[in-house]
Amino acid sequence: MSEQLPPDIDELYEQLSDAWRTPIQEFSDYLKFEKQYSPHTIIQYTSQLGFAALYFSKLCDNWSNVQGEHIRRYSMQLRSKQLSGRTISLKLSCIRSLYKFLKTKDVNQHSHYHNPAEAIKGPKFAKPLPKNLDVDQMARLLDIHDDDPLAIRDQAMMELMYSSGLRISELVGANLQDINRSAGEILVRGKGNKERLLPVGGKALESLNKWLKLRPQFAHPEEIAVFVSSKKCRISTRHVRLRMQEWGIKQGISSQVHPHKLRHSFASHILESSGDLRAVQELLGHSSLSATQVYTHLDFQHLAKVYDNTHPRAKKRSKTD
Repeated sequence: MSEQLPPDIDELYEQLSDAWRTPIQEFSDYLKFEKQYSPHTIIQYTSQLGFAALYFSKLCDNWSNVQGEHIRRYSMQLRSKQLSGRTISLKLSCIRSLYKFLKTKDVNQHSHYHNPAEAIKGPKFAKPLPKNLDVDQMARLLDIHDDDPLAIRDQAMMELMYSSGLRISELVGANLQDINRSAGEILVRGKGNKERLLPVGGKALESLNKWLKLRPQFAHPEEIAVFVSSKKCRISTRHVRLRMQEWGIKQGISSQVHPHKLRHSFASHILESSGDLRAVQELLGHSSLSATQVYTHLDFQHLAKVYDNTHPRAKKRSKTD
């Protein structure tokens, strides 16, 4: 949902009646308090639903009267604006999610909500495969010989991300009490505030120890964040991205370096060595195995090999084949 938000969502909602606004607000509260989605994600949902409601309000009175044909016409209008297939699919996904919520909420009240968007698919689009650095490139990126304290901090951040496959939000959100250096573990809070315990490799622990010795000169005594900036407060995601991009250039990496690329490289290298997709899923904190499969750009030959070697009823190929 990368489409730029309107300057004032309230102004958009003033054009809608309560029949349209109230269900969106209830859905927003559900995402905030029960699903624990980030404020940015919630704003994206409410914005997209506001635009959809503005269109549907010209055709019917409320959400329960929206028909499949209305959704199709909305989709066609989006296509006429030359929006990408990905953007249109995301907009339709927001609508489907709202109706799923409304149907569940209304189930004990003789539910009158159907899901008019359920059978309507967005345009097909090619999913770009995430890129990763190979093992040699990762070694070159992390081979930093610089006594500057901020360089030592940056090396520790990159080592930890690659060691444990952290999301950037998990790296930035890490607190001192989350790291057990003696056990080589870190407790992270991922999407939906779900916690998982991850191993931290020897190289990452070594870099962390160097940084933590220098950290007091950059952090206020009450600051609990592992990684702080020169402003003596928790480092921002934007700052982390900029620093990693700079190190990619300094270390002579041909492609752009960013946090997600380190997480993806972690997943790819673990999978290439182990072939254990389920373990990679757990390490990444993915709720579904399909997300991990796409994330690690598995090709069919690899999947077929895993299937042949593990499924008890798989057809075993003989040596004469």
